[in-house]
Amino acid sequence: MIAIVDYGAGNLRSVAKAIERLGYTPLVTHSPKELLHSEAVIMPGVGTAAAAMERLHSLRMIEPIRQIVAEDRPFFGVCLGLQLLFSATEEGGDHKCLDLLEGRVRRLPLGLKVPHMGWNQLNQKMAHPLFDGIPQGTHFYFVHSYYADPADQSLVAGETDYGVSFASVVIKGRLVATQFHPEKSGAWGLRLYQNFLRMVGEGARWK
Repeated sequence: MIAIVDYGAGNLRSVAKAIERLGYTPLVTHSPKELLHSEAVIMPGVGTAAAAMERLHSLRMIEPIRQIVAEDRPFFGVCLGLQLLFSATEEGGDHKCLDLLEGRVRRLPLGLKVPHMGWNQLNQKMAHPLFDGIPQGTHFYFVHSYYADPADQSLVAGETDYGVSFASVVIKGRLVATQFHPEKSGAWGLRLYQNFLRMVGEGARWK
């Protein structure tokens, strides 16, 4: 079962439709029990980190998400779903996040038009099955004003330039996350989801 975390994120239905187009029937859920019984989890995200963390807390989903990641079960974070994985964010002051990856979420540099919205290139920093069939320099669709700054730069699988070179793909074991929106990125975004779900099905090839 592929579970999509339902905590009110604005791109929830778009993610579900993208997964359905690939021939899967995802379970959109806000049930901690259903999340823990899933084979893989996708956490979408649009909005502010503080509000998202408050919503996850009210739904009692923070500990299940932490458990799933700690057990190295397949997990895909999207946009805010990537940022929430880190220790803290500067958005709206200083707020704690899930603290599953060490690092902070920082605002894009002053002087840039924010949000960073539209198509931009992905520079793949490592060979990984997530990128199978996706050419170097492929464009994906972004909408964000903040970016993750991992303490461990070896987790950065892809970078994108927008006034600063930032982590646009992060991978640790069976956890993958993208700052861009695959569900809004056409055929290449679908290919990324397809690669992730294929890895889930294979159960082994994650490097």
